[in-house]
Amino acid sequence: MYLCPVMSRKLISLFLCLAPMVLSAQTFTHYTSVDNAFWQESRIKLTSKAPKTTPLLTISGDEKGMEFKAWGTCFNELDLDAIKLLKETEQKDIMKMLYSPQGDLRFTRGRLTMNANDYSREWYSCSDVWGDLELKYFNIEHDKENVIQLIRMAQREQPQLTFWMSPWSPPTWMKINGDYPVLSSRYNKMDKRQDYLLYSDEAKVDPDEMKLLGDRQGVFPRRLATKDYFIQDPAYLQAYANMFCRFIELYKQEGIPIDMVMYQNEAYSYTPYPGCAWTAEGTVRFNHDYLAPTLRQKHPEVHLYLGTFNTNRLDYVDKIVGQLQGDVEGLGFQWEARENLDHFRQHYPQLRLIQTESECGNGSMDWPAGEHTFGLMCDYIGRGCEEYYIWNFILTGNGQSPWGWRQNALIQVDEQQKTYRLTPEYFAVKHFARFVEPGSRMVAYKASRETPVIAFVTPGGKRIIIAGNFASEPKPISVKLGKRHLASTLPPHSFHTFVEKNK
Repeated sequence: MYLCPVMSRKLISLFLCLAPMVLSAQTFTHYTSVDNAFWQESRIKLTSKAPKTTPLLTISGDEKGMEFKAWGTCFNELDLDAIKLLKETEQKDIMKMLYSPQGDLRFTRGRLTMNANDYSREWYSCSDVWGDLELKYFNIEHDKENVIQLIRMAQREQPQLTFWMSPWSPPTWMKINGDYPVLSSRYNKMDKRQDYLLYSDEAKVDPDEMKLLGDRQGVFPRRLATKDYFIQDPAYLQAYANMFCRFIELYKQEGIPIDMVMYQNEAYSYTPYPGCAWTAEGTVRFNHDYLAPTLRQKHPEVHLYLGTFNTNRLDYVDKIVGQLQGDVEGLGFQWEARENLDHFRQHYPQLRLIQTESECGNGSMDWPAGEHTFGLMCDYIGRGCEEYYIWNFILTGNGQSPWGWRQNALIQVDEQQKTYRLTPEYFAVKHFARFVEPGSRMVAYKASRETPVIAFVTPGGKRIIIAGNFASEPKPISVKLGKRHLASTLPPHSFHTFVEKNK
């Protein structure tokens, strides 16, 4: 076939234009982190030759997938205290890294608490006038001077930040023990004689029941509360529902939009810090008869989710969800509740699932803590959760709370030197949140204790593969993408993100 010189030049020009596009579509940017050598960048090309290893994932490109909605974190007083130890320029740098649309983690959601939580400086309540059922003296003045300062710092970097809320404990005058904990300890002043209220007999509370690490003997809690610590009087229950609405209104006046609530943080943690035990009957009663209808009347724009569930007592939780599925839009999971994610995704497909609090560790802020969080992120999202929340994002020292907990954070502040470091957990989160933007679809997940792999497609069509190797030896892996393969050998104890170029 004869081609005139003009036609030949046009075809050559077209080929030269298309060639970089073809080649770039076969190239991924590879980000690697190992302990003390974080976020190393390189390039990797797809190959048409099948590798020797069996692909951990096979992605055809036709997968619908699950839409991922948001990365978020919690706003606590001890985080404010930690960041305030640093220079103002450092504070701004940190908030840019966490919240700016051009930052590392790009958080768009925040979790709040009504009244104190276990990472407040001490117990306080928005309603401290005993018997104030009309909420005449309900206020958020304490929050304005404290945690709202932290929120303002985040909003300067991400003005579109939105929030959800749950209480740890109601006001003390609304509880049967008249105090903020569930159980007495050396970290609070609750009368030890009241501990018997938790169960219907004189059984002693297991001192190891609430330990954060180690074997919980497969069931948590091993024994369920038989009494609601919230007073089950209609006037109190309605006042509490009204309290949620008043909190939403006062925060809205501060320019802080709350669009979702849950009735209780960890109703199955029988805590020495702020907490409240609820029975299944009390949970259904409050949500169905009071909180759901009150929100529909006063704040129909606010979504009611059920949680936060932190128990693997499936039959118990299933009974609650079954009775409330018509009142709530979604379910919130943390800690042992993760074990039952598959059940709720399969049996209640109309309910949305979110992860509500990443496990907090023991204050080590080391590489194993980062691996643990990386694995949690894979598993929660891979099994159907469309939002993921970090607990504390910055703490001092070993992260100890006023109630004796030592917990991890993304950023660790040295109180003496007034300096900070990004912990391995920070980079575990960065390997996800830096590129998996809201609206991305999770299209495949391979669960593994040592080598989890998860795949996303962004709204712009870029493919993202995230993998970890928690073993002590290198791991060759491959992922089949259409007719090509992404193959790599992951060094021991490492995080990886592969991002498609120029899609």
